[in-house]
Formats: sequence, structure tokens, C-alpha cells
Amino acid sequence: MVKVISTVGLLFAAVTCADAQWLNHRDPKTPRTADGKANLSAPAPRVGGKPDLSGVWQTERTPVDEFVKAAGPELPQLQVDLNDITKYALNLFWGTKPGEEPLRPEGAAAFKEHLASGREFQAAYCLPTALPSNIEITEFKIIQGPGQLVVIPGTGDPSRQIYTDGRSVPKDPEPNWTGYSVGVWQGDTLAIETVGITTRAWLDAFGHPRSDAMKITERYRRRDFGHMDLEISIQDPKYYTRPFGYKTTLTLLPDTDILEYVCTENQKLHAR
Repeated sequence: MVKVISTVGLLFAAVTCADAQWLNHRDPKTPRTADGKANLSAPAPRVGGKPDLSGVWQTERTPVDEFVKAAGPELPQLQVDLNDITKYALNLFWGTKPGEEPLRPEGAAAFKEHLASGREFQAAYCLPTALPSNIEITEFKIIQGPGQLVVIPGTGDPSRQIYTDGRSVPKDPEPNWTGYSVGVWQGDTLAIETVGITTRAWLDAFGHPRSDAMKITERYRRRDFGHMDLEISIQDPKYYTRPFGYKTTLTLLPDTDILEYVCTENQKLHAR
């Protein structure tokens, strides 16, 4: 319980300034209902024969009572806005009993090392949250263009470039915070493969590790104007005994945008 509460407080404090957007900018391309509101049930827009995934999106929020069930009645005392995070940003194995995560001995050792280090999730040190956490916190923007998509996380992470021009991911990538991403259309679903994310980036605020062999696959399907299905699958044969992941829903945030957010030195929560 204490771990959940402290992690919620830390993660929220680390990203609480990231939620900055243009407000009340009426997009003329947005379909409207009779009362002028965005019609999120309208057909998904298309470009070049494929769904256009562009827009500002928010991952399905975790009900507050689910957080309280895991953390106990002390959670409301933190006075944080739990709408800014999801359970998977806190713990990618949410709902799994401690000790039952599919960790190999090498992965378990790396996890224990994170816990014993006294360090916190990298966002506490003004470092990128990294995939998949950077799409589980606040919002993110997708810009779809010919041959590539650009994803701008609301966390202040560097933008991701996802190439759809037929190239493959590099065989021996130089690790970085965003990794190397390529996408392939499978009907109306865009399947994105990402490799090469630095092992300095924890998978979640609980400290689950990633090795240099990790591959993350995202599958996006925009089912109508305001809703998109997302399935994330993670493979890491060095640290985990099997693939794992989750499914969620993204909701479009119309008539708004993502503004620049920079985590400056005086906002660091720790100085280790």
C-alpha cells in the first residue's frame, strides 16, 4: 500500500506541469452535432485510403475507486488529480500479485536493483518517461503525414518519429529515449514496432526493467472520429518469460492542442 501511495504522489508531482494546451480553438474540420459539440461518433477521417490517426488523444483513465482499492483510503490525502495518470503508468503488471510477474532471474535481479537503489521513476529527474508510460500520462498528439507519423507526448518527452515508408527497424540500434519505430498498415490497423529504447528508462513507476532486447508493438485502430483502440504487446526474452501487454481505448480531445513543456532543473524532485 505504501509503495502505491508514494509512487502515485511522485509520478503526479513529476508530470503535474505537463498538462498545458491551447483551449477553445474551434477546428473547422471537426464534425459537429446540432448543438455545436464535436461529434465523436462520426466516421473516422481518412487520408490516402487509410484512417487518419491525427489528433490529441488521451488514454482511458483508471477509475479513482480502483486506485483507492489498491492503495487504501489514504490515497485521497495526496490531493492529486488521478485523471492525469493511468494504472499502467504506475505498474504495467497492475492486478498481478507481487512475485507473480513473468520475470526471468536476470529481470528479477534488475528489478530488485531498481528498488534497492533508492532512485525513483526517471521523470523525477527531468528525464523522459519513455514508451509506454509517455502515452499513459496526460495526453499525446499524433501528426500523420506521408511516410511517417510524429507523436508529441504531453509529458515533455522528445517527439517520436514513426516511419511508414517501408524501412525496417535497425538491427543494432544505438539506445536512446524514444527508440526506433516503424509502422505497417494491416487493413485499417497501424502496427508499430519499436526497439532500441535505453535500459535507463523504467517500464513504469514501480521500476520494472527493460533490457536491450525489448521490442514494443502498438496496434492502433481508429474506429470512429473520437475513439481509437490500442493494443500494446511487449517482448523481452532476456528479462521476461513471456510476452505481456494490455488493451485500452483512446479518446480524442477536440479543439485543443499540446503546448511545449520543459522540465527545468529547479523542478527536480530529487538530487541523487
